[in-house]
Amino acid sequence: MKNKEFTPKLFTLLKEGFTKKQLTKDVLSGIIVGIVALPLAIAFAIASGVSPEKGLITAIIAGLVISVLSGSRVQIGGPTGAFIIIVYGIVQEHGIDGLSIATFMAGFLIIGLGLMKLGNYLKFIPYPLIVGFTSGIAVVIFSTQIKDFFGMEIENIPADFVEKWLVYFQHLDSINWLAFGIAISTVLIALNFYRITTKIPGSLVAIVLCTLAVYFFELPVETIESKFGEIPNKIAMPQLPNINFKIIQELIEPAIAIALLGAIESLLSAVVADGMIGGKHRSNMELVAQGAGNIFSGLFGGIPATGAIARTATNVKNGGRTPIAGIVHAVFLLLIMLLFAPVAKLIPLSCLAGILAVVAYHMSEWQHFRDLLKSNRMDMIVLLTTFFLTVFFDLILAIEIGLILSSFIFMKRMSEATTINNAENLFGTANAQAEKLFEEELTYIPKDTMLYEINGPLFFGASQKFQEFLTELKQEPKVLILRMRNVPFIDATALNRLKEFHQKLKSCGTTIILSGANRHVKEALFKSEVYELIGKHNILDNINEAIKRTEEILNK
Repeated sequence: MKNKEFTPKLFTLLKEGFTKKQLTKDVLSGIIVGIVALPLAIAFAIASGVSPEKGLITAIIAGLVISVLSGSRVQIGGPTGAFIIIVYGIVQEHGIDGLSIATFMAGFLIIGLGLMKLGNYLKFIPYPLIVGFTSGIAVVIFSTQIKDFFGMEIENIPADFVEKWLVYFQHLDSINWLAFGIAISTVLIALNFYRITTKIPGSLVAIVLCTLAVYFFELPVETIESKFGEIPNKIAMPQLPNINFKIIQELIEPAIAIALLGAIESLLSAVVADGMIGGKHRSNMELVAQGAGNIFSGLFGGIPATGAIARTATNVKNGGRTPIAGIVHAVFLLLIMLLFAPVAKLIPLSCLAGILAVVAYHMSEWQHFRDLLKSNRMDMIVLLTTFFLTVFFDLILAIEIGLILSSFIFMKRMSEATTINNAENLFGTANAQAEKLFEEELTYIPKDTMLYEINGPLFFGASQKFQEFLTELKQEPKVLILRMRNVPFIDATALNRLKEFHQKLKSCGTTIILSGANRHVKEALFKSEVYELIGKHNILDNINEAIKRTEEILNK
């Protein structure tokens, strides 16, 4: 694995090869992501205090470089809303040239973080934190689309979540019902077009139909052109920034801020994407890719770039599974900029708002959110804290507080897991039905059966071993016994890993049997529905019952 740590996913996939069907999906997904990225790139640029083409240049140049070098299969890079405040401050103090230099410097800092292998530490982000963060982002995305979704006439929308909604309610009388109809139609088409065919994304059909309707019927709704003006159609040649020691001293702090924010957001996006596709990104290679993307963005006069969670989720939901989708997204944006600006500028904003509303719905992970609300109190606290901080305050603050909370909860659980047992119990003499020493009770293991014993608590850090074990499993047995007599507790992240583990092996014809789980672990299994997935008859009190059940399965 070490020799692959700094190998881009694209290179690995090209070596392994992929099907024509998947290539088609990636191309279509890249086009959809490109369409979604177009107004976002322009809007982020304007909000950051720079001209619209800066956002497009960033999405094209940085997006292309990040996809080619990415350590993730599906990561989409480009400008994001998280950078707006930082970029605006740099522009006001140091000008456009200062921003380009800070972006250029930040790229090297991010590469340094990757080469020092600091990306490995973000593999241990707890599952409730990821769900809380992702769901919060979904709410924020949806809230930013209300104006365009309803076609409201609002000049300035506050950044604060509560103030934003107060403004929306104050302007209910300005709703454009034609725009609202377009948005609703987009949502319905995007969500239901798969009933007609799965070969063409419903979101693409919605964009084409809505744009044609607005153009031919001259519907009075806001479009990209009316909102942002003409789309620029050229990219300037790259220029090496004029850097000296004094400039480095002036810009090192904003460069560090860009680097840290870009690294955190890109790896979180990759982690979220892993959960959506069941993959495993290369954290350190991802940082190298993000750093290279920012270096090239600075050279071409762009703004900071990072992994864009919303666009990455759009990519995944539309079938993208390789970096080809990200490359197509960048090339498609370039074609729009150079050739198709007169057509692309006619897309109604309410249609794009409808598509982003669908993206927000899929990103919300409401089913996982609901399940976590039924889990233990500590996981629920992390979930809700991260969610509300993301929505009402700031995503970086939410991540920081969520990680701190998770660390304290972990330490508390570890202290609770420490027990002092009567020496008599170690030999199983206190309870005849309890699990005994391995060598005292097992005379044989049936053929086509594998037995693994898990020792210690299954929390968000240790649950990574589920994925590693699944990856390293050379052959699929007919029965896999997981002996859990020494597992004091299991948290939401490990339960989610166990679900994925079960589904993967079930598809290979393997039955999982759990042996010796204590009362607390069984309660967690029941609340998370793992109990139903594996089956009550496959969750047994001791190893003898597990072996007996194994023989029943093998003799069928």
